Order: sequence, then structure tokens, then C-alpha cells
Amino acid sequence: MKRWLKLAAGAAALTLATAGCAGSSGSDTAASSSGNAPLSGTVTVWLMTGSAPTTLTDALNKEFEAAHPGVKVKYEIQQWDGIQQKLTTALAGGTPPDVIEVGNTQTPAFASQGVLTDLSGDKDSFNGAQWLKGLAASGEYDGKTYGVPFYAANREVIYRKDMFEQAGITQPPTSNTEWLDAITKLKAKFGSDPDFQALYMPGQNWYALLSFIWDNGGDIAKPAGKGFKSTLDTPEAKAGLEFYKQLVDASGTKAPKDADEAKPQQATVYGAGKVAMMIGLPWELATAAKTDASLTGKTAAFAIPSKNAGQSAPVFLGGSNLAIPANSKNVAAAKEYIKLLSSAKYQGQLAAAGVVPGTSTDTSGLAKDPLGSVMAKASANGKAVPASPKWGDVESGQNPIKDMLTAYLTGKKTLDQATADANAALDKLIGG
Repeated sequence: MKRWLKLAAGAAALTLATAGCAGSSGSDTAASSSGNAPLSGTVTVWLMTGSAPTTLTDALNKEFEAAHPGVKVKYEIQQWDGIQQKLTTALAGGTPPDVIEVGNTQTPAFASQGVLTDLSGDKDSFNGAQWLKGLAASGEYDGKTYGVPFYAANREVIYRKDMFEQAGITQPPTSNTEWLDAITKLKAKFGSDPDFQALYMPGQNWYALLSFIWDNGGDIAKPAGKGFKSTLDTPEAKAGLEFYKQLVDASGTKAPKDADEAKPQQATVYGAGKVAMMIGLPWELATAAKTDASLTGKTAAFAIPSKNAGQSAPVFLGGSNLAIPANSKNVAAAKEYIKLLSSAKYQGQLAAAGVVPGTSTDTSGLAKDPLGSVMAKASANGKAVPASPKWGDVESGQNPIKDMLTAYLTGKKTLDQATADANAALDKLIGG
């Protein structure tokens, strides 16, 4: 449903041509359009397919043109397939679009190449006080802001209410201990069915692993000079990995240990009716309901629990940022466009469409959605992957974090061995 997740979850390395990329035309345009001078010309906007409802963008563009009679909006919906190369080419040229949507794990790569406009001084006009903290971090590079949070989503535990009730579980778990206890009760009730899984837990769901690592006080990597130093071998990170294995072992999941939640699609597995829980995104329920429509009424969600009772674990925020190419010919108009899109009015419409707004703390639009409301609440404790311009190499290639999980869960490597090897591999990718 939300194709941006493919970019956020599978970003490839950017190979931008830097010659001529950071031209001065953007700054000149902004200066000539400053003050009370009316805006004019065309503002070209590239948003991705599925990012915002047509009703939102139609109203937004109409309002913008009415407020700025001298400006026309050229609004173009882009496809995710091939967008990386298309953006690379456009940003290196002399006539790029004026407003672009960029996956949050991609933003540092573009920023590092000097092809985005520095927006550090404009945060207040973009409702900066209400930016979603975890997503905002992904728009920063070298101490400056290049991306404005657009929207985000995060994982939660999606579960069968009817199975919980039959197993005598009266409240959703609010700690790791309660979560494991719920698994025990579910297995006691339904374990005689050889196809039953209390929790579907594939071996390479590294987004879930991040929650456990962060919850234990660890991280993937820390800034070090111009690069990052991997920290997967710290005691805190190891504790997160150990809890992942504890869940896998306790649940008796039949998910493959050498694949992630997309192989096979976990929503389809959940839809078969033999799974009580999965860690996923709210709209995965719609996929599951294609197999069994009754699941919509039988399903609810709770935030990924913390080791600390009554708390939830930090979650990975996937999503998009808005940016202005450095070579934009209409920077002033582009800033006004982002200002309107980041207003409470349109951010509220994003929430109503099922995502967490990036520049507004008002998530009431998600309140009526039993899964979306849980996602929104958990997003306040969201984080992003290290803001490394080389992070695309991690996800597009032989992901060391996935390899680490599989090696440890299958017993091919000890905990110390698996984390040490992953740490060394990750250092080679983002260390410098």
C-alpha cells in the first residue's frame, strides 16, 4: 500500500555526479524573491505514488495557487521504480523540480552530495517545533537540515483478539515479561494444532531487532568523525539480539530464519488463520483480510513492549522527507509550498489517510483506527537509522544485520562471533 517503505527499507547507494550539482541558482532565486516581492513562475513538485491522497493534493495545489496568483503548480506523481536514478539525474541537471519527496534513509546521501538546499533557517516557518523527532533526524547532515519531515510509519504487534480471549489473556502485554507470558498461554491453548504460531517471527526482521537493541540502551552505530562507528558488539546491542532469539525460541515460529517478513509476506501467513501475533505495519491487516475478511474485526494491536513494565520500546520510523534541490529556479515558491503542506490542516489530512504526520503532533486523524492509533502513539518514541550517506549500501547489498541474525538464530555463530563479524562488516560500509 505504501510503496515508500520499499525505499525506506531497501535503499540503494546513490552515485550522484557532483560536478555542477551545487550551483548557486537556488540561492539567487530565493534572494530575488525575498521580502514583499510577489512570487511568480512555476513550482514543479514531485511526490511519490501513494504518499498523499488526491483529495489532499488537489486542495493543496488549488489553495497554493489562489494564495500566490503569479505561481502555477506543476504537480507530478512519481513511481518508486527507477526514482533513484531519475532523481540523481534531475538533481545534477540545471532544471530540477522545485520540491521533491525523498525517502528518509536516502536524505543524508543526497545532502552529502551538495544537491539539496540548506533549510536550517526555515524550520520555524515549516512548523519546526512540532516535527516528529525521529524523522527529523533523518533530514539532518553535518549539522544542517536538508529535509523537512513529511510522514512516517512504524511497526507494532498486530494480534488476534479472539485468540487472546480464548487463551485467558485479558490485556495486551505492556512488558517483555508479559509478552512472553502471553506466548506461553497461547501455546497452551492452541499448541495442539501443529500449524499454530503464537508469534510469527522471521529470522531477518531487523526493524524489530532495532526496537530491542534501542530498548536495551544500545544502537547500530554512533557518529565518529566524518563517519560512524558500529556498536553491534556492545553489551546493550547483544542484549537486544538475545531477546530476539528468546522470542523466536519461545514462540515456536515456523518462519524462515534466513529471510525477512516479506519472504513470504507475513500478512499472508497471518491471513491463513493460524498465527496469533506478528510485528508489522497497520496496513498489513488489509492484505491479510484478502484471505479472511473476518480478521478485520478480530484484530487489534499493541505497541512493541519494553523490558521496563508499562513502557513501550523505541521503534524504527520509516517514511519520507520533503526537500528542495539546490539548483531549483524557484526556491522561494518551493519554501512557500512546503510551508503550506507542513501546516496543521494538511498534516491532519495525512493522519486521516493512515500515516503519522511529520510536522504536526496532532494525530487525532488516526484515533478511530485501532491499529493506526497505536502506531501514532508509539511513533513519539521513534528513531531513525544512522544518518550516514552510505546507509544505502547497507540495505541494498549483503546487509550485515540480517546476516548476524541468521547466523545467531541458526547456531552457526555464537553471540559474540555474530556481533563481532557484523560490526566489522558494518564498519566497512559506513565507517568513513
